[in-house]
Amino acid sequence: MDTRELMKQVRTIRVVTGKLVEERLSGEYHSVFKGQGIEFDEVREYQPGDDIRTIDWNVTARMGHPFVKRYCEERELTVIFLVDVSGSQGFGSGDRGKAEVAAEFTCLIALSAIRNQDKVGLILFSDRVEKFLPPRKGRTAVMRLVREVLAAGGTRRGTDISAALRFLNNVQKHKAVVFLVSDFLDGGFERDLRVTARKHDLIACPVSDPREIEIPDVGLLEVEDPETGELVVLDTASARVRTDFSRDMSARQREMREMFRKLKVDFLDLRTDKPFVEDVRMLFHRRRARARRMT
Repeated sequence: MDTRELMKQVRTIRVVTGKLVEERLSGEYHSVFKGQGIEFDEVREYQPGDDIRTIDWNVTARMGHPFVKRYCEERELTVIFLVDVSGSQGFGSGDRGKAEVAAEFTCLIALSAIRNQDKVGLILFSDRVEKFLPPRKGRTAVMRLVREVLAAGGTRRGTDISAALRFLNNVQKHKAVVFLVSDFLDGGFERDLRVTARKHDLIACPVSDPREIEIPDVGLLEVEDPETGELVVLDTASARVRTDFSRDMSARQREMREMFRKLKVDFLDLRTDKPFVEDVRMLFHRRRARARRMT
C-alpha cells in the first residue's frame, strides 16, 4: 500500500468511525471507563444537604463556621492498544482483512477516549515489539495510531504475545485500559496474560475471518501458515478434511474463550464479515451492569 492510498484509507476510517462514535457510542465510553479514583478539588462553605463527614474541621475552626472538602473524579485515563501485526493479520476472505478490522476498532475506541480527554497509546507486535507510541492526547494521536496499524498489519512473521505483554508491563507502570487485539494463534501466554490482567484493565479482542473456520470446497489447497511459513496441502474436496479443520479451529476458539473467563478477562469478538459496534455496546453494557452489582 503506497502512502497516498494509506492516507486515504486512514481518512475514510476516521470519518466512518467518527460518525459511529457520535451516533452510537456517545456517552457510553465515559460511563464504563471510570477514572482511577477521586482527587481533592476545593474547600467551600457548608451548605444544607452536604454530608457532615466531609467537614474540614481545621478550616472550620479557623474560620468560625463550617467548611467542607469537595472532591471530583480523577477522570483522565490511559488507553493502550496492543495490536498484533504478524503475518496472519493480513488475511481476509472478504472486503476487509483482519488488519483493517483492527485499525477500525482502534480508531473507534481511541476517538471515544480522546473525547473524554484520555490519552491513547499503541504497541505493535509480531514475534517482537515492532513499534511503541507512548500515550498522547488529541485527534492527531488517534490518526497516527490508525496509520501505523494499517501500515504494519500482516507484514511480519510470527507472534509472541507474552513478549508484548511483558513490554507493556515494563513501560506502563500505572494502571491503564488495555485492548489486546490479536487472532491469538500464539500459545503459551497464559501466565503473562494473568499478570497483565491483575495490573491493568485488560480486554482481549480476538480477530477472526469466517474462512479460518469453514473452508470452501476448492479442491487441493496449498495453505501457508502465516505464523511459521510452513506449506500444508489440504484436500478441501474431502468433506472429512473440511469437517476436521472446522472442528479443530472451533475447539481452539472455545479453549481461548474459556481461558479468558478463567482469568476474568473481558473479551470482544471482532470479525471481518460483520460490524462490531453493537458488540462493543454490549460489552459496555455488561461491564456497567457488573459494576453496579459490585457497588
